[in-house]
Amino acid sequence: MLRLLHRWPGLLAAVLVTMIALSGAALSVFPALDSLAAPRTAASLSVGALAEQIAARHPGVEQMRRSAAGLVTAWWFENGAPGSAVIDPDTGRDLAPTQTSAAYRWLRDLHRSLFLEDSGRLAVAAGAGLMLLLAIGGAFLVARRTGGWRRWFARLRGPLAGRLHTEIARVAVVGLLLSSLTGLAMSAQTFDLVQIAVTEPDGPGPVSGLTGLSPALMPALAELPLSELRSLTFPYPGDATEAFALTTTQGSGFVDQGTGALLAWADLGVGERISTTIEMLHTGQGAAWLGLLLGLAALSVPVLAATGLLTWLAGLRGRVRVRGNAPARSADSVILVASEGGSSWGFAASLHRALSGQGARVHLAPMASFDPDRYPQARQIYLLAATYGDGDAPAAARGVLGRIDALQAPPRARLAVLGFGDRSFPQFCGFARRIEVHLEAKGCDLLLPMGTVDRQSPQDFTRWGRALGAALGQPLELTHQPQTPRMEGLTLVSRRDYGAEVQAPMVILRFARPSGTLWQRLTGRGFARFQAGDLIGILPEGSPVPRFYSLASSRADGFVEIVVRKQPGGLCSGQLAALEPGDQIRAFLRPNPGFHAGRAKKGLILIGAGTGIGPLAGFLRANHRRRPARLYFGLRDPGSDFLYRPELSLWQQQGHLSRLVTAVSRGARPEYVQDALRRDAAELGRAVMDGARIMVCGGREMAAGVQAALTEILTPLDLSPALLKAEGRYVEDVY
Repeated sequence: MLRLLHRWPGLLAAVLVTMIALSGAALSVFPALDSLAAPRTAASLSVGALAEQIAARHPGVEQMRRSAAGLVTAWWFENGAPGSAVIDPDTGRDLAPTQTSAAYRWLRDLHRSLFLEDSGRLAVAAGAGLMLLLAIGGAFLVARRTGGWRRWFARLRGPLAGRLHTEIARVAVVGLLLSSLTGLAMSAQTFDLVQIAVTEPDGPGPVSGLTGLSPALMPALAELPLSELRSLTFPYPGDATEAFALTTTQGSGFVDQGTGALLAWADLGVGERISTTIEMLHTGQGAAWLGLLLGLAALSVPVLAATGLLTWLAGLRGRVRVRGNAPARSADSVILVASEGGSSWGFAASLHRALSGQGARVHLAPMASFDPDRYPQARQIYLLAATYGDGDAPAAARGVLGRIDALQAPPRARLAVLGFGDRSFPQFCGFARRIEVHLEAKGCDLLLPMGTVDRQSPQDFTRWGRALGAALGQPLELTHQPQTPRMEGLTLVSRRDYGAEVQAPMVILRFARPSGTLWQRLTGRGFARFQAGDLIGILPEGSPVPRFYSLASSRADGFVEIVVRKQPGGLCSGQLAALEPGDQIRAFLRPNPGFHAGRAKKGLILIGAGTGIGPLAGFLRANHRRRPARLYFGLRDPGSDFLYRPELSLWQQQGHLSRLVTAVSRGARPEYVQDALRRDAAELGRAVMDGARIMVCGGREMAAGVQAALTEILTPLDLSPALLKAEGRYVEDVY
């Protein structure tokens, strides 16, 4: 439904919205040109001093104005003829006659009313409304495609037109939202749907009756910076009953021409300030850089229209680009895919080729379209599911479990489930397991027990294919070679070794951060953007399977840092532990948005042991807002494996770390982190009740012990780790 609401307004209104956007983009250049043309002035220059200079050159001056871009203009009446000029604010001299560009007037009329007066203004307002609808719908579709709002700049896969459409949309959508919202607000004011009360003084009141005082000597004008001026209207020469009328960015009032005293004043009302801000945000007047950014966003509209049309046309030919993909209604075998990063589609395509090679009519589609009624000829349905986060469904497959539960009767087709995941995570293939449980609860006929593929293992996929072939009664040999992610070179700049004395060698490795291309920085690819808690994938020599390590640094730190424990016989950890400064590795970045500290002001309770302190140290290093942060750290011997000891002391002094509690397992009184938690039960309970977030990183046994201890602490408070997990206030990075 969301896709339809986004598609049809876009197709129907493409010409109107494109015309409005292009004219707006062209208009956005003029504030920048005005800003460049405006002479630079001293910060101390006053309105009174400049008014005196202009009056000396033009005794018949009637008004001076300063635009939001900084241009000062003056109007006068001399020798029976009107005159005007752009003024040099430093000397008061005339620089050039005032004139409005014919091109500007033409574009302005096109943009505001399409040259059709009120009917045109209504059409433009409708266009702004359609642009707002498209921007909102597009934002939700981008979030759906990338896997959630926190993965906004995740790497995209798929056809070029669709990728380009999303890449542009996720950069331009903020500007389009701002332009459409402010445009609608200005239209509402134009048609008096929203009325802004104008606050201004009733009149100057009693004047002194004196004349002739120099504006430079008038306190109300001499103390007013030129940067705050909007307009100053001069009294008629020799008329002692008139006063200067002054309008500034703060309000308006009158100044006595004989004494320079402020006779009356009225501050701008809230509505006027909002209206002025809306106009600035829409036009860029007073913020030329913003106008140019909005103009660039507007230029994206015709490109989005073209790529959106191409994507829609491609969709008519079939969403999945697989050779020989059978229509859903005539397929005897259906493959449905739920993929977070896109890698599962490659396995699905290999399964499609193998089944098609045996004469089957195979339909391949996203799992979001699961509906057995769409496949009346299907004898087998294969569900290939990756897992996101803590056993959750990938963004494209949310709602699938509800569809299964809503089945009135089990489908006639037999089903098979294949899960994709990483065994280093506790919820390995968790979403696929939930699918199997829900299918069994509905009485579905399963071809074989659920299979699993660990870290894109071709061997696991082949083994599952053989088991599937046995269930089908015919040999099935599945072969697939996963694509290795694009790797980048990282150069080691320093290492610090720990733990040798307690037979647990660990090392903190710090690599130089790759500079990255402009495109990577714009799209967030590679190492252009990363945070502590994200994962770095390293492909060890002699293995096709990457190993993942949690990052202990963010992009702002200027380096890539991980903590590694050398495992007995560990291929990757052994190679990393042997690195020396100057050596290089090949690696790639995998975002892990579920394990980020976030920006909330509530406190943090950080719990880790051994190398699990890595991302927790990264959170503390980045805690520049000094939010309350407690760290419970488990180690064996403070003299051997106290990782980040100097930094932790410094962070406490700087206010990044509120409290440090260590649990030493090989001391005189052996203790583990869960014991330290129980000892601080009252304090932890108060922190959790105040909204603190718990973040746990380390081995599975440690995490299980921590969860048991926190269950004891939270139960009297009518809380539990499960409830906090559901709220996003208890997160784990467990290996």
